[in-house]
Amino acid sequence: MQGNLNEIDICSILQLIELGQRTGQLWVRASSSHHHNKLGGEGASIYRPKQESWFVFFLNGQIIYCQEGESSLSRINDYLRHYRVETRLTDKQIASLLPTDAPEYAYLWALLERNIINPKIAGSIIQGLVHETLFDLLSLCQGNFIFHQGVALAPQLNTFEIAPFVAKITKQLQEWKQLYPHIQSPEQLPVLSDKVQLQSSLPEATVNRLQHWADGKTSLRQLARYLNRDILTVAKAIYPYVQQSWLQLVYLETDKLDTHTDTWELQGKPKGRIVCIDDAIAIGETINSILQPQGYEAIALSDPLEALSLVFQLKPDLILCDIAMSKLEGHEVCAMLRHSTAFRLTPIIMLTGKDGFIDRVKARMVGATDYLTKPFTDTELLMLVEKYINNQ
Repeated sequence: MQGNLNEIDICSILQLIELGQRTGQLWVRASSSHHHNKLGGEGASIYRPKQESWFVFFLNGQIIYCQEGESSLSRINDYLRHYRVETRLTDKQIASLLPTDAPEYAYLWALLERNIINPKIAGSIIQGLVHETLFDLLSLCQGNFIFHQGVALAPQLNTFEIAPFVAKITKQLQEWKQLYPHIQSPEQLPVLSDKVQLQSSLPEATVNRLQHWADGKTSLRQLARYLNRDILTVAKAIYPYVQQSWLQLVYLETDKLDTHTDTWELQGKPKGRIVCIDDAIAIGETINSILQPQGYEAIALSDPLEALSLVFQLKPDLILCDIAMSKLEGHEVCAMLRHSTAFRLTPIIMLTGKDGFIDRVKARMVGATDYLTKPFTDTELLMLVEKYINNQ
């Protein structure tokens, strides 16, 4: 069994495996946005897709284990930190596990066999890893999959029924969507942005805990592992502080964005910072090639969900946003930005390939400032940008 997630979703695939009581492994591959620097010219920052993959192992229609494609073992080490397990395998012992089909799973069993952890801890870690992997998989809309029927992963510590997991995580994903635009990804890293306000509004113990975890180096997902909580619980706990702008959520790559800013400051302050949100990378590159020679700083973001977080850090003078995007429509992006006081007055220009009356009406209804039809000329783009940046 194999195919495309545009044709059949992960939930349906899991149901088929459960109903057929299949044994084997499911491999899923999908693209996610990844930051690369200085593409499309100096001062441009573009998010390009990288490939991610996951493996899910089954026995008679039940899940044995889930593993990320990279198999770095860091996930398990994060859980071991929660259980205060200090002893680890030697590099030589770890190297012997890597050629196996599931090195993470082999690593857990090696810890068990050496009495470094007990079966209860191992079972809890496995359940946590299955939960977080399914959370990622069930949120996918695009990608490819292959189910290979074969011998089960062995030995088995425990197995999990699919239906209860899917029902629970589906409900969590619905709640997770309510946290947009403030929280979008488990890979975001919390950072203290207003310590003074935190100290004046919260108990000292709470501030100390936030200061300990919000170090800009620990992702929400790592926090969930350290605390042995699911990602939604952690996200909801910090949501009020993010909403108040006392905490800021960043991506690991944002240090590169800071490098861009420094570069521009050395060269002389640009006329304005313009963010383009469009999942067509070529559009971002085109816009940069037009604006950068005119003295503007252009930053292209190809993932609308990540863009919703990054614009809070970038504080653009103007936003260009495509209407038709696969992950999130431009109308939704615009509406979410307008709900934040930070972007109530920021000019937002909608880009579309359709010159239709309905699109224009929708754009105005969600608070768009203006509208630009693709393909556009250099002059058309520059006139709009100059019109709204000079009027601020």
